[in-house]
Order: sequence, then structure tokens, then C-alpha cells
Amino acid sequence: MSQIDDKKVQGIKVVDEIARGQFSNNMLIAHGSEEFIIDWILDSPTGAQLVSRIIVTPGHMKRIVDVFLNNLKMYEEKYGPTMSQEPVGSQFKS
Repeated sequence: MSQIDDKKVQGIKVVDEIARGQFSNNMLIAHGSEEFIIDWILDSPTGAQLVSRIIVTPGHMKRIVDVFLNNLKMYEEKYGPTMSQEPVGSQFKS
């Protein structure tokens, strides 16, 4: 799904807390033979906090990566290239 289509998501029930979303500026990814575990983290001056944990199959992880790459390409075509840089005082972990 390259863009959020209101017609497609209308049938999905979402509580307000989830609909508002959560900010994340870091992540951890772990995997076993049957799953990938994606932890979205908020690094702040008071410490790191787990924002969300998503567990998916390897096949679904591949589809997620493909959709992320496609959306990044579309974003850069519209807004220009993005730069990957480490935030000051924090390191992304893999």
C-alpha cells in the first residue's frame, strides 16, 4: 500500500490511542527462524521507552521492506533525496 487510502482503512476498527500514532526515533530488529520482531523505541533524555512491538513472518517482513523502499523512492521523487544520519548522542541498533 503506497498511500493511505481512506476507503481501504474505513473497515478497520481503531481505538483513539492507536489512531493518534506514536513517535519513534530508534528501533531494534531481532529474528528467529519463524519470525521478525520489530521494536519501535523513543530515545529521550529520560531514557529509552518501547513504543510498539510488531512480530511478523519472514515473508511479511520481505513485503514490508519492499513497501518501505517503494514509498521512500516516491517520497524522494516528490521532495528530493533524504540523508541517513545518526542522531546526536544516540545510535540506531540492528
